[in-house]
Order: sequence, then C-alpha cells, then structure tokens
Amino acid sequence: MAARRSRMSGDFKLRRTLRNIHQSMDNELAPVMRDSAERILSTMKSLIPKDTGAAAAALKVFVSKSGLDAQIGIRGKRDGDRFFYLKFVEYGTKGYTGNKRSGGRSRSTKNKSDGATFYGKYPDIPARPAHPWLRPAKDVNREYVIANIRAAIGRTLSKASKGLSNG
Repeated sequence: MAARRSRMSGDFKLRRTLRNIHQSMDNELAPVMRDSAERILSTMKSLIPKDTGAAAAALKVFVSKSGLDAQIGIRGKRDGDRFFYLKFVEYGTKGYTGNKRSGGRSRSTKNKSDGATFYGKYPDIPARPAHPWLRPAKDVNREYVIANIRAAIGRTLSKASKGLSNG
C-alpha cells in the first residue's frame, strides 16, 4: 500500500533543483518531511481497526536522505505478504454466495461431509463493510503537511540563493 509520487508538470524541475541543493548544502526539507510523515503515521495508527494490533505495529515511515521522498505504511515484501488483508479492511468486500452460478442458477447443495469435517466447495462469504484508515489519515493532515513542506522548500531555496550569490 505504498503511496505514489506526484507527477505534476513543474514537479520535475523543482525536484532536480532541490536534489542539487541537497548535494551541496543541508536542506531543511528532510526534517520537515520526517515530522509530517510521523504525524500521518500516528493518525493512521489511531484510525486502523485493531484486532491484535499487529497491523498497526507494522506501519512504518521511510524518508530519503534528501527529503524528497517519503513512504508511509506497510513496507517490505514480508510485511506486504503478511498483511495483504489490509486492502480488504480499507475498501470492504462485496461478499460471495457460493451456491449460485452466473445467471442466478443454483448449484448442487449437497452436504459434502463425513460427519466430522465439512468438505464443501461453495461457502457463503458475507460482505464486509469498508473501514477506511489510509485515505482519512492523509486527508486529516493534508493542510498541515502542505504548509510545512512549502515553508521548508521556501527556506531551503532562500538559503541556497543567498549562499550562491555570496560565493
């Protein structure tokens, strides 16, 4: 459930400029990005439905050294495989009626059992409602994050322009 990077038209030039600034001097973007990501992570952990709490504990934050990239959520193949069900929690499921074929025709409903174990092929799976936690965590913190990142970019560009004009 990794987030996608924005692909706006002016985004590439700004990212390249900030990456070049990061190589020559410390920018203020990385600490602000870390703070914003931690804030979103804490909101996610408070909103995610908890049965055992393992999924909430598996949520992590990664911020690149330059501060241009931040990833929040389930990271890594092992945790992605282990917590695959979180997409069903986030979006819900439509359910499944096992004894119906396409067109509404009924299947054979013979009880395939030896008395102790049920070997049925067509279970009825109830629909599960959505319990969104990913999108609301982003939406709640959106204004705060955007304002902080814009201010950090402005300070970094201002510091770089003063440093370049003096040198």
